[in-house]
Amino acid sequence: MNYKAPRGTYDILPEDQAYWRHVTEKTRRVCELYGYEQIDVPVFEQTGLFERSVGESTDIVEKEMYTFLDRSDDRMTLRPEFTAGICRAYAERKLHGRPQPLRLFTIGPAFRYERPQAGRFRQFYQIDVEVLGSQDPAVDLEVMQVAWQIYEDIGIKGLSFQVNSTGCPKCRPGYIDTLKSWYAPRLGEVCGECARRYEQNPLRLLDCKKETCRSIADEAPRIADYLCEECSGHFSRLRSYLDALDRPYEVNHRLVRGFDYYTKTVFEVWAAGIGAQNAVCGGGRYDGLIGMVGGPDTPAIGFASGIERIILTMKQEGIEPPDTPKPSVFVAYLGAEAKEAAVVLAQELRTAGIRTAALWEDRSLKAQMKQADRIGAAFVLIIGEDEVRNGAVMLRRMADSTQTSMPRSEVVGAVVEGGT
Repeated sequence: MNYKAPRGTYDILPEDQAYWRHVTEKTRRVCELYGYEQIDVPVFEQTGLFERSVGESTDIVEKEMYTFLDRSDDRMTLRPEFTAGICRAYAERKLHGRPQPLRLFTIGPAFRYERPQAGRFRQFYQIDVEVLGSQDPAVDLEVMQVAWQIYEDIGIKGLSFQVNSTGCPKCRPGYIDTLKSWYAPRLGEVCGECARRYEQNPLRLLDCKKETCRSIADEAPRIADYLCEECSGHFSRLRSYLDALDRPYEVNHRLVRGFDYYTKTVFEVWAAGIGAQNAVCGGGRYDGLIGMVGGPDTPAIGFASGIERIILTMKQEGIEPPDTPKPSVFVAYLGAEAKEAAVVLAQELRTAGIRTAALWEDRSLKAQMKQADRIGAAFVLIIGEDEVRNGAVMLRRMADSTQTSMPRSEVVGAVVEGGT
């Protein structure tokens, strides 16, 4: 039987690794620059955690989660996102006892059963950044700045923010009532999915991507006109900070998030020139979530960004990542006795921190030289019977094909001096 990768998954081949290395290394550097610490949470959690936090009426919980019974008949789910697991860890591990606010980031896979398309998969990889323990809008700005700087350092241009406020439990219910009243006589004009959202998750009416529904949403009442004094002040201060930094942004009244736990600030980072789906990340504030999963009431904000989406954007914009480091040295040999000496030499080179490769297939010297050329080695060290007998090694510089015989004891120093 010819096995294939499951639909919606893919293999990250060696030739693609330079992109992944570039994205993850830039992410770690920026997060550490801002004082964020790395956390890793389980790939699967109790299903109830996501039902409670993400929301039972959301598309993710209703249609997209990979849920199974383990051998103890406990319901488990492969994580569809990171925030719920991080909040569970915050509550369970009593991380509120540490200096607050707590700044965290993580990188890894998540899983959703949805229709595969460009930049969207069933197993996908995310960067996730969270700040737990502060309600200050300056923290909202900081999280947004982390996202911005990651993309800027990766090389993505034409960045801007989309921002909105979704209110809080005090002011949002009144707005939702107004929104439903406005939509009621228009339900015959919206798609079937929006008709369902009207009953289960009315805010998502504003988020539909179908053109007819979008034009209706453009005319809908705006939540900014219904915010309480606290939410309005919070959003106003955030905008003043964005103005102070001269960051381009647009207040997008249709911007909401698909999870139930968001409050106040929601945002996306957009990159110009990458097509209709120009958001490279989305996030926002979720002040009530930690209390929902068993911890103390704790304000928090974060964002997630799909690595596949970032790499797709890099390729569309022609951003080339640094090459993956190649072996500096290739060790070639002729004969069994020389092979043993080559094995010892290769290990010495690696112990000295020099990237070293060898074929180890008892091939001809010509075949070994071709292999060294294919992998881009700067030097080839050749050991034959004469070299073993004389305690020497032949060093060949691939750039100009010059060869030098030298004592075996001087090889490591010569290679290091040669610039590897």
